[in-house]
Amino acid sequence: MPASTRITGHNGTFLPPGGGDDGRGREGDDNSPDLIPNYGERLRRARMGLAVAMTPIVMLFISFTAVYIVRSFQTLDAGLTGYKQTWIPVQLPWAILLANTAVLIISSFTIDLARRAITRQAALAPVESIPGVSLGDERHFPWLTLTTALGLLFLAGQLFAWSRLSGAGFHLAGGTSSSFVYILTAMHGLHLAGGILALVWANVAALLHRPIESRRIIVDITSWYWHCMTVLWIYILLLFSFAAQ
Repeated sequence: MPASTRITGHNGTFLPPGGGDDGRGREGDDNSPDLIPNYGERLRRARMGLAVAMTPIVMLFISFTAVYIVRSFQTLDAGLTGYKQTWIPVQLPWAILLANTAVLIISSFTIDLARRAITRQAALAPVESIPGVSLGDERHFPWLTLTTALGLLFLAGQLFAWSRLSGAGFHLAGGTSSSFVYILTAMHGLHLAGGILALVWANVAALLHRPIESRRIIVDITSWYWHCMTVLWIYILLLFSFAAQ
């Protein structure tokens, strides 16, 4: 090629011989991969952020566990008129609590199926974008919507359990033992409600046709958070069972 020959790109910039490859496998134009969002890195950072956010939550429940166990062994308190019983075991509505547990475990399976489904969609998205390539009309089961409904059902079941406790004479301010039951279940319910809000946002993002990778990050993080809430609830039930002995 003559020395006077200049090769220019579509934006008028000089390109070195070899088609403008600068050694990094890309052209120096506006379609640079540097401008493409790195969703893999965003997903890793989001998972790390979730792990950091879960740390104070776990520590909070561990602190309440320690106080709950220690307080459960202090059944008598010395007063001016003698000893009085300060820790009365709560008659928990175990049938309702176990039913709520089953609902939460099922929802943990459904949200994991939602995570797997959207991961598959994200993997096939580049193939579907190729002109002339069709993967057929795939039907996607609304796992996210089902999980949201199950989460709301669990919270409704918790409110029903509270009403049964109140009907049996165990109130929030009725004693130390019943207060712990209300506080622990309420804290778990509030954290689970945060997961439900994330599920609602994921459903809205799907209706708005947001980028598949962005929706995948939301579903993935919410899924792992939801699993943590399921494990935490089982832990709370085991704690109640231990303290009742």
